[in-house]
Amino acid sequence: MSEELLENQEPVAEQAPAAKENQVEQAPVAEAQEEKAPVAEELPEVEKKPRTMPTIQNEYGSLDNFDWSSLDKKGHKYDDQEKQKLEEAYTKSFKSIDEQAVIMGTVVSINSREIVVNIGFKSDGVIAASELRYNPDLKIGDKIEVYVESQEDANGQLQLSHKKARILKSWQRVNEAYDNQEIITGYVKSRTKGGLIVDVFGIEAFLPGSQIDVKPIRDYDVFVDKTMEFKVVKINHEYKNVVVSHKALIEDVIEAQKAQIIAGLEKGQILEGTVKNITSYGVFIDLGGVDGLIHITDLSWGRIIHPEEIVQLDQKINVVILDFDENKKRIALGLKQLTPHPWDALDPNLKVGDKVKGKVVVIADYGAFVEILPGVEGLIHVSEMSWSQHLRTAHDFLKVGDEVEAVVLTLDREERKMSLGIKQLIPDPWADILTKYPVGSKHTATVRNFTNFGIFVELEEGVDGLIHISDLSWSKKIKHPAEFTKIGEPIEVVVLEVDTENRRLSLGHKQLEENPWDVFETVFTVGSIHEGTITSMTDKGAIVALPYGIEGFAFNRGLMKEDKSTAKVDEVLPFRVIEFSKEAKKITLSHTKVWQETKEDEEKRIKAEEKKKLKDINKVNESNAEKTTLGDLNILQSLKEDLEKNEQ
Repeated sequence: MSEELLENQEPVAEQAPAAKENQVEQAPVAEAQEEKAPVAEELPEVEKKPRTMPTIQNEYGSLDNFDWSSLDKKGHKYDDQEKQKLEEAYTKSFKSIDEQAVIMGTVVSINSREIVVNIGFKSDGVIAASELRYNPDLKIGDKIEVYVESQEDANGQLQLSHKKARILKSWQRVNEAYDNQEIITGYVKSRTKGGLIVDVFGIEAFLPGSQIDVKPIRDYDVFVDKTMEFKVVKINHEYKNVVVSHKALIEDVIEAQKAQIIAGLEKGQILEGTVKNITSYGVFIDLGGVDGLIHITDLSWGRIIHPEEIVQLDQKINVVILDFDENKKRIALGLKQLTPHPWDALDPNLKVGDKVKGKVVVIADYGAFVEILPGVEGLIHVSEMSWSQHLRTAHDFLKVGDEVEAVVLTLDREERKMSLGIKQLIPDPWADILTKYPVGSKHTATVRNFTNFGIFVELEEGVDGLIHISDLSWSKKIKHPAEFTKIGEPIEVVVLEVDTENRRLSLGHKQLEENPWDVFETVFTVGSIHEGTITSMTDKGAIVALPYGIEGFAFNRGLMKEDKSTAKVDEVLPFRVIEFSKEAKKITLSHTKVWQETKEDEEKRIKAEEKKKLKDINKVNESNAEKTTLGDLNILQSLKEDLEKNEQ
């Protein structure tokens, strides 16, 4: 049994060269499996042997002491040195590979589903055919790059990927180009928002529109399907984004030209340039390799809203150099400086007081700028727009684009400044104010504004007046003018005083009627009693509404009623006038005095009547003294006592 087993086993030394030869040529996995299969079939009995094997005697002795490593098919033995040489030869027959590495492989088989690749390993690897569809000319024997995903999966298969190898190799190539500032070539695949998509080493990179050329590009489609040179300017490893630039290549060339051009520039030099870009604040001019800026204020002597009013894209114009900075490579240009200043063309005979016409070009709260000639402007201050003293803004009088006529108020040709006025075109209403608004005259005014001390009204444009709060009503006490009228409403007034120097009018409203206090003085005499209604209470007393729309005041001590209670709001009670002041327009009242004085008067009346009766009795007694009897005297004595008791 053991001799048969030994004869079926092939020596290890003979197997190694065979395995090496098969793997170098093709070494398909299927054939390797077929060669190993018969071994299991030839040894069925070995698997069925019991656990305890019998002791076999042979030339080597017991089977337990048998040296299997020294036995070959023919029974030859190898010494240690030969054995070591054979093991080294066998080990060197396999290529040493690392996982997650990119290596070269040879295509050994191709079908519709997969491609078998030999990389010199113990077994061949399989790649999905879809990963190489981009190369329809692929054939057996071609060399391709593969990425080793795993040396052995669950099925013992070598896992390879060509797609990952391309991506990894591409990223390595892109990073090298970025680190070395290398110029690379890419294919423009398509247009996207804000730029173009470029294929670089199999990776999609982004080319921003601003990085296509030094000049603004308005049509990106002309670059699609073209091959261009680029520089890698940015790599985002986290999101796997690559940004390239074609403009960077051009700028490198232009930088050298800029230095040469700027070195030859001089202030005041006139050059020809091309309008490269137009913005809201100015125009960029290409001076043949270097850019300059014409600020919007240097495009025209007149005011313009947008530079497109003066220039257009790609237009060739002459410009003058105003200033430049060699370090920052900035050049300030001017266009209007090539033409004479409009102030030089202003009529030399123009003087203060003359009338001019122009168009409103700018409006601010404080005034409006009027263009007399292109580049020649005058300011109409808001105070020169109306004779009115009210605080307003220029927007209340003018708007941009209005054609106006104005009077020259000041003119400074050296400083190139001019102030204008439009109110001077109409007569000054204060010139004959005393004639139009004499003291005592009555007029209708418009309420314009309130203050705590009165009302400002307007009689006409430029003529204002003040009605003091004390001149609003003869009888009512007004705390704030808003209680009396509203802004914008008409109001009748009387001119009380005219101040021509300060242009002020003092007006009154209550003076339209006679002073009712002249009449009240005869009605509300001190001591007179009038019925009144308590309208409100204060800490010191109560305000009482009296007839004829007049009000009086009763102190707390004068509000006690006969039943000892205190009067309350809305109670109607009789009040006695305690004090009347025409000058202060003040009436002091008391309800307590009414019932107190009435009681005193009644007591006085009774006393007076009793005294009169007693006096009459005394007269009778004197006239009838002689006829008086003792009984009569007793009667008179009792009557006298009764009178004295009543008096007490």
